[in-house]
Amino acid sequence: MPIEIVCKIKFAEEDEKQKEKEEGDKESLIEEPARPRSRDLAAFASASTLHGLGHICGAGRPGVRQTLWALAFLASLAFFLYQAAKSALLYLEHPHVVALDEEAIREMVFPAITICNINRYRHSALTDADIFHLANMTGLPPKDRDGHKATDLLYPDPDMADIVNRTGHQLDDMLKSCNFSGENCSSRDFTVVYTRYGKCYTFNGDRRNPRVTRQGGMGNGLEIMLDIQQEEYLPIWRETNETSFEAGIRVQIHSQDEPPYIHQLGFGVSPGFQTFVSCQEQRLTYLPQPWGNCRASVQGEQMLPGYDTYSIAACRLQCEKEAVVRSCHCRMVHMPGNESICSPNVYIECADHTLDAAVEDSQERCSCPTPCNLTRYGKEISMVRIPNKGSARYLARKYNKNETYIRENFLVLDIFFEALNYEAIEQKKAYDLAGLLGDIGGQMGLFIGASILTILEILDYIYEVIRDRVSRVLRHSKPPLKKPSGSIATLGLEELKDQSPCETLGRHVEGTYNAGILPNHHHRHHYPHQGVFEDFAC
Repeated sequence: MPIEIVCKIKFAEEDEKQKEKEEGDKESLIEEPARPRSRDLAAFASASTLHGLGHICGAGRPGVRQTLWALAFLASLAFFLYQAAKSALLYLEHPHVVALDEEAIREMVFPAITICNINRYRHSALTDADIFHLANMTGLPPKDRDGHKATDLLYPDPDMADIVNRTGHQLDDMLKSCNFSGENCSSRDFTVVYTRYGKCYTFNGDRRNPRVTRQGGMGNGLEIMLDIQQEEYLPIWRETNETSFEAGIRVQIHSQDEPPYIHQLGFGVSPGFQTFVSCQEQRLTYLPQPWGNCRASVQGEQMLPGYDTYSIAACRLQCEKEAVVRSCHCRMVHMPGNESICSPNVYIECADHTLDAAVEDSQERCSCPTPCNLTRYGKEISMVRIPNKGSARYLARKYNKNETYIRENFLVLDIFFEALNYEAIEQKKAYDLAGLLGDIGGQMGLFIGASILTILEILDYIYEVIRDRVSRVLRHSKPPLKKPSGSIATLGLEELKDQSPCETLGRHVEGTYNAGILPNHHHRHHYPHQGVFEDFAC
């Protein structure tokens, strides 16, 4: 049996830098194996809180039991993903619901009341020049009261604002009595406002100091008696766009934050009747995008020119004005702004047609979204005929009119709150982020028994695996460590028979080492090429 003898020769190099490097390499070799290895999948599955994973990845070869657990886990995971996706899609649809509530309060702000006589111009107030300029609007023949034709007459250029203000029905002549919550009122409590019906009047239109009512029911609101002055209605010679066949007034109940849009939102009141209007305030709250389409107010944004607050009516009037100014280079009397007012001829030839087209195409050309907070008033209207025979004679004597005139021209309007409460109509999110997280968390716990901490466990395991792989790649890419300058020689027993035990190691270039060096010889001899011979051992 051959025997091998291992001999080690150690040479020391005196370079201090080399020693320090070798010590650092030694420390790295010692520390490297001490790094913890990443856990394998079986260990992670056994310690994870995810239900069923420990039964699938258990020790041993996969069998029927592991297969059934795997199928059950995959089925539960599929159900969970389906329900989670369904919940996420529902959330992305941004559904909303409408909540209705009724709240009672001690006092309520009374709404603004705008009234307009359906007749725009009083016949007795029109001058010859007015009739001449308004001929195409009123249908009256363009000649003076003496029968002179228009070709024989010369009139100054018309001022449409002056004509509307001067020839419109005056509230001092129409208003016969006024009462608000038991207190008398007069025409001074109304403000002039211009609409498509000409000169109109608004009660309680000051948004800085509105009137309030502290009791509901009839007699606790605004009650006025009006004379519509049918004898001042224009005679109809021919039909025009301004021709009206009705007699009475138009009324709009609105908040102080919006201008009247009475030609579309008003209701009519006929003479010869007392009309009762029972109101209920409705405060609407809409949701902005993406749950709704309301216009959210942004702090510091520029309001509509001529208006302090945004409203649908103000937006429509602004859009109509822009359309008329763009086509006719002027504005109508009831429109806000500082542009010049159109003449009567431009009214007929351009402004009216442009305005009608703008109303028809308002959905395409004019976008007026609903404000997110809106106040409107629901109405219940009822009426009784007035006057009776006894009151007709009394009113005729009181106002120096005949009974027929009273029946054909007088009306009473009574507007009041049904009760001191309001309806709060609010859009609410039907499915918000909290509901989505709650549904996903419940489904996660039901189907796979997981939670947020389970997800953190999985992420932590993935991190450890990636870190281990990266560290291995970095270790393999480093250059091999430099070994100490020593050598190990292996000698067979047969070789040792023919030579001295250290002869083999002494085979060097001639003159390099002394042939008489013995094992464990500690006398140091310096050689220029091989450094210092420190130790020799077999």
